[in-house]
Amino acid sequence: MAKTQVDTWQRFFGPLLAADEGADAELLSGLSLKALAQASRWRQLAPVAATLKGMQRSLQRQDPRLVQNLFGCCFKNPVGLAAGFDKNAEAAGIWHHFGFGFAELGTVTALAQAGNPKPRLFRLAKEQAALNRMGFNNQGAAAVAKILERQRLDAVGHRPAILGLNLGKSKLVPLERAACDYAASLEQLAAFADYVVINVSSPNTPGLRQLQDETLLRQLVERLRCQPACPPLLVKIAPDLEDAAIAAVARLAYEEGLAAVIATNTSLDRFDLADRVLPQTGRCLKDEAGGLSGAPLRARALQVLRCLRANAGPQLPLIGVGGIDSAETAWERIAAGASLVQLYTGWIYRGPELVPWILEGLQQQLDFYGLSSIQAAVGSELPWQAGEC
Repeated sequence: MAKTQVDTWQRFFGPLLAADEGADAELLSGLSLKALAQASRWRQLAPVAATLKGMQRSLQRQDPRLVQNLFGCCFKNPVGLAAGFDKNAEAAGIWHHFGFGFAELGTVTALAQAGNPKPRLFRLAKEQAALNRMGFNNQGAAAVAKILERQRLDAVGHRPAILGLNLGKSKLVPLERAACDYAASLEQLAAFADYVVINVSSPNTPGLRQLQDETLLRQLVERLRCQPACPPLLVKIAPDLEDAAIAAVARLAYEEGLAAVIATNTSLDRFDLADRVLPQTGRCLKDEAGGLSGAPLRARALQVLRCLRANAGPQLPLIGVGGIDSAETAWERIAAGASLVQLYTGWIYRGPELVPWILEGLQQQLDFYGLSSIQAAVGSELPWQAGEC
């Protein structure tokens, strides 16, 4: 986003995001995504292309030290958009213009579904957090495949940013048929994905988290790996798992050859916000369904990442997500063992400038420590060095 567009974002969206009340969170998200979807579809037209190029100049940070090759994918930088924003992959063609090295699209289910009743997305502005109980609302795998096809994306392996697809279980499908349901989505979408994420950790689909059980997850992974031309498979886990269950996922990832593990999804824990009242409903968080994201999740997401690293060893790539809203928190996650990090809630609150801020901060840390690549920082436990970043 060129400086003018960034200023517009801060001037228009800043006040809207500074309070819990006011414009509906899902409505704002939907309006933003509609504009991005149109930009992606018409990105070759001269006026749209010029605007996107301006954004790219302002927000991208090119540095060979930030490049990593992981599970057959070349990531231009380690900062990605987390799943949940671009649910139907409508803006798949333009996320690199925002500075992202990769974007994760979805969650997509085999069956189209409306999701849970509204309201289902809430701001907690003071805490820089959000509560969501969306319920995998999306148009379904077949429709998403058509959306991706219409955007005429570059071929896998030749894109300016890596695109992952996050797959979930359709709500109407019983747990015992989950593997077939995920496989139906993968069959429709595999050709479009640089990598695929098995989402078994959303708290908003009844029974879904049971698939994190080692036996059930192993069966699911084995079923998906049988699909023709299966992309690299990742799994995304919940922050609410016990250490023993996290260790089991790490063991399974090693034994089944998973490409990476993403830690973490949203949390059912309310941390110290149990009595925080949502103005929209008049109820306390402890009485509200849904997953908590943003800054309150940061410490727990870091703990889960450390537990994964301790059990998986240095060879399994990890992706850190949850409460990352600054260069310091991104560096902390990388130093703890994450090869890549993802943004969602922090990006919404802080705006498009967050990505270049993080990348510049990472560059400054590499300069300070004399490191030749971001990979050298992964798992290093090097502390953040405060400065201009």
